[in-house]
Amino acid sequence: MKINKSWPYWLGMVLLAVINIALLAFIGSPWQITSVFLYWGIFVLNSLGFESLGESYTIYYGNGLSFEDAEIIYYLTILNIGIIAGSLLSALLSSEFKVKKIKNKKQLVLGIFGGVLMGFGARIALGCTIGGYFSAIPSFSLHGWVFAIFMFLGVLIGCKILYKDLI
Repeated sequence: MKINKSWPYWLGMVLLAVINIALLAFIGSPWQITSVFLYWGIFVLNSLGFESLGESYTIYYGNGLSFEDAEIIYYLTILNIGIIAGSLLSALLSSEFKVKKIKNKKQLVLGIFGGVLMGFGARIALGCTIGGYFSAIPSFSLHGWVFAIFMFLGVLIGCKILYKDLI
């Protein structure tokens, strides 16, 4: 089965809103993506005997996380696996899946550096675009709008750097 026609943006928007509402109704928590990486990190650190790192993080931010919650198989893990599997399925069905060749070492280094910065920023901001923006604005939280302003500024700066240095 191949899908040649893209879904309209409004349909994607409605489906994402319904999924977010269902998560909030059934799980009692808004949609989060990067929090599961924290759980995985705490799990790995616990396995290696570094309990104090994760504990000080959770105490500092007061986010209610605990070592007891740090499991690899957690409902957020299942959600993230579903996102990855759904994205892959969508790309395969629309024949848009490609493995792209890295142009040069500079692109690789900038990509890794950018990914680390994004992950670090998501953790110190207590969320990525899903938790800080997508889940915040529909719940009438002011921080979602502040997040949106700075996210768009960051995208503009990132695009200028990308087009100037890499393309």
